[in-house]
Amino acid sequence: MTTIVGFRTTDVRFATSTLLDGSDAMNPDPDYSAAYLIITTDAADGHEGHGFVFTIGRGNEIETTAIDALAPWFLGRNVESMLDDMGGLWRELVYDSQFRWLGPEKGIMHMAIGAAINAMWDLKAKRAGLPLWKLLSSLSPEAIVALVDFRYLQDAITPAEALSILRSALPLRAEREASLLADGYPAYTTTPGWLGYSDEKLARLSEEAVRDGFRQVKVKVGANRADDLRRLGIVRSVVGPDIAVAIDANQAWGRDEAIERIRELQQFDLAWVEEPTHPDDILAHAAISAAIAPTPIAAGEHAANRVLFKQFLQADALQVLQIDATRVAGVNENIAILLLAARFGVPVCPHAGGVGLCEIVQHLAMFDTIAVSATTQGRVMEFVDHLHEHFVEPAEVHDGRYWPPILPGSGAEMLSESVAANAHVHALR
Repeated sequence: MTTIVGFRTTDVRFATSTLLDGSDAMNPDPDYSAAYLIITTDAADGHEGHGFVFTIGRGNEIETTAIDALAPWFLGRNVESMLDDMGGLWRELVYDSQFRWLGPEKGIMHMAIGAAINAMWDLKAKRAGLPLWKLLSSLSPEAIVALVDFRYLQDAITPAEALSILRSALPLRAEREASLLADGYPAYTTTPGWLGYSDEKLARLSEEAVRDGFRQVKVKVGANRADDLRRLGIVRSVVGPDIAVAIDANQAWGRDEAIERIRELQQFDLAWVEEPTHPDDILAHAAISAAIAPTPIAAGEHAANRVLFKQFLQADALQVLQIDATRVAGVNENIAILLLAARFGVPVCPHAGGVGLCEIVQHLAMFDTIAVSATTQGRVMEFVDHLHEHFVEPAEVHDGRYWPPILPGSGAEMLSESVAANAHVHALR
C-alpha cells in the first residue's frame, strides 16, 4: 500500500509585467504566477504529482492558501484507492458541503480543487509510465464516462449520449494517434499581439509568426478604438490575406458597445472575436453572436464550470469553445466540457500561454482529437512563447504545430530550481 505523505505548495511568480508580456485591455500589467502544488508518497519509485493554478500576480497567495486547505483530504490516504477512482475523488472534493459553500463550483476553491485533481492525474500518468494524453486516450469509453459528473448536464448530454460519442471515436483512435504523431496539432500564436507592445514590435513579431509556420495570430483589442483599427491594419498588412487573424477583447465591452466595435473591425476578416463581454453573461454573448454573424464568438477561458459551458452551447452564445487547464476543477471537468462540445458539434480551441498552460492543456486537446471529437478540423491551440524553459518538459511547438509530449505525466512539473528562484515571499502589513 502506498500512502500520501506530502502536500506542499509554493507561491511562484514571474515579473512579466516589466516587458508588458501578457498585457491586454483588462490586465495591463500581469505578472504570470502559479499557485504550485507537489503531492508526494512513500513509494520507492519517487513519483510525485504536480499541479497548479495559473494567476497573474496579486492574490496568488490566496490561491496557494486555498490549495493548502485541501491537505487533510490527501495526507495519510491510500494512493491506489484514490487513483483507481478519480471520478469519486472529484465528487468527494467538489461536493464537500463546506468547500462548496464558497462557490459553489466556481472561484478560488474550485480552482484549488482543480490543482489537486490535476496533480493526482500527473501522479497517475507517471505511475503508468505514460504522458497524460496517452493515458486518457487508452481508457475505455465506460471508464471515461465514469470520470464525469453528469449532475446538471443531462438536459444537454446524458451518460448514454457521451458513451455513444466515445464509442464512435473508438475505431479511429489508432489512426488519430498516428496522425497526431506524424503531423502534430495545429497551433496559433498570441505572442505578437499583446496590447502594451509598440507598433514596431507588433509588426516584427507578426512577421516572425508567419515565418515560423503559424497560420493564425491573435491580437488584443478593447482599450482604444483608434488603436484597435491601427494595430489590426498593421497586422493584416504584414501577414497578408491568407493568415487568419483573431481578436481578443478580454471582457472589455458591454453588449451594445461590443457589437458596435466588432462591426468596425470586421473589415479585417476576423477568424473569431474572443471574450467580447463579461464571461458569465451568456445572454449578452448570444446577442453579440447573432449581431456579428458569421464572425464566430470564442469564449471559455474564464468560464467557471461545466454548467456555464452547457448554457453557452445551448444558447449558441459561442461558436469556438476554449477550455483552460486550471480554471475549472481539473481534468475530469474538462473531459465533461469536451464531451459537451462534441455533443453540440462545436470546435475546441484551448486557451494557453501563461505559466505552464501550454504544457498541460496540450494533453487535453490531444486526448480530444484521439478519443472524443476524432478530428483537428477547425481546431487550433493557443501558443505563447513565455516561460516554457521553467518546465521539465517544455511544450514543443515548431512549424506552427504542437508536437506530442513523450515524458510520463501531465506536463505540469516545473524545474525545482525555477520554483526556488521565483518563490514569492509575502510581506505582512
